[in-house]
Amino acid sequence: MSDVQTPLPGTFYHRPSPNDAPYKAKGDAVAVGDVIGLIEVMKTFIEVKAEAAGTFGGYVTENEAAVTAGQVLATVDA
Repeated sequence: MSDVQTPLPGTFYHRPSPNDAPYKAKGDAVAVGDVIGLIEVMKTFIEVKAEAAGTFGGYVTENEAAVTAGQVLATVDA
């Protein structure tokens, strides 16, 4: 299992916009570089990408939660 961590502090979003579906759902295939969420810092959105391929295990952090650098956001099962 691989953890997807945030590279910086901010607000974590599961979706590209409030009306869209989450980037990934539990059981989805994940490739290296797939976007799994966004971190908002001072009105700037940074994509959080998977660094390992496998099956999406799910989000560990709630949508719209405040996060700190290094915090686990989601898991990917290799």
